Amino acid sequence: MTRFMTLDFADGDRAALLGRVREMARGPYGYVVTPNVDHVIKLMDGRVDADVYTGAALHICDSRILAHLARLRGKRLDVYPGSDLTADLLAAEHDLTIAVFGPDRAAFDDLVARYPGRRLTFLEAPMLTPGSAQWIEAVDVAARAEWDVLLACVSFPKQELFAHALSAAGRKTGVTLCVGASIDFLTGRQQRAPKLFQQLSLEWLHRLLSQPRRMFRRYVVEGPAIFGWFVRTEVLKS
Repeated sequence: MTRFMTLDFADGDRAALLGRVREMARGPYGYVVTPNVDHVIKLMDGRVDADVYTGAALHICDSRILAHLARLRGKRLDVYPGSDLTADLLAAEHDLTIAVFGPDRAAFDDLVARYPGRRLTFLEAPMLTPGSAQWIEAVDVAARAEWDVLLACVSFPKQELFAHALSAAGRKTGVTLCVGASIDFLTGRQQRAPKLFQQLSLEWLHRLLSQPRRMFRRYVVEGPAIFGWFVRTEVLKS
C-alpha cells in the first residue's frame, strides 16, 4: 500500500489487483474506488464525505497524473484504470455473477451480446438523488439481489455513496466496483482516448476535446487545483 494525498493506494500489477478483486467477490462485502484527479480534489475540499471514500476496502489509482505527482515525492502508484479493470474482469475466466447498475437496458443488452459467456444481471438505476425514496429503494433492491460483483456506473460521487449505503442496508457478501463510464466505453457509447494519448498521460485532453462543454469546468477550471493540494498534503507536511 502507498500513502499519497491522504489515501492508501493499492500496490500491484493488473493481474495482482484483478486477483484481489476476485477474492473480494467471494468474501465479506466491500467496495473498490478508483481515485482520479477530480475525485481527489473533491475529497480534499470537502465536497465528498471522506468516510465514504476512505471507507473503501481498496483504492486503485485511475490517474497517470496522480502517479506522476507521486513520483516527485519518490512514491510509486500502480495505475489500473477502472475501465481496464472492468474489461479485464468481464474477459477473465470465472463463474462470478456480475450485476450492472447505471447503464440503461439497451446498454446492458449490448454488454450481454459482447460477453455472451458471462453471468450478467441488470439492476434498474433511475435518476437518483441520494436519500430520496427512489435512492433508498434502489439500495434495498441491490442489497438483496444475487451478485458477486456489482458494477456501479452512476458517476462520482453517487456510485461511491451507493456502494457505501449497501453496507448500511445489510449487504453481507460481494464487492462493488465504482467504475464510472466503463460500460459506456465497452458498448461504444463513449470513446476512450487512443493508446498514444493514454501513454502520454493525455486522456484528460482527449475527453476535453471530445466533450468540451461537459468537461471544460472539470479539466480547465477545477483540475489545476490538484497542484495546490499536492503541495499542501505532500510537500508542506513532509
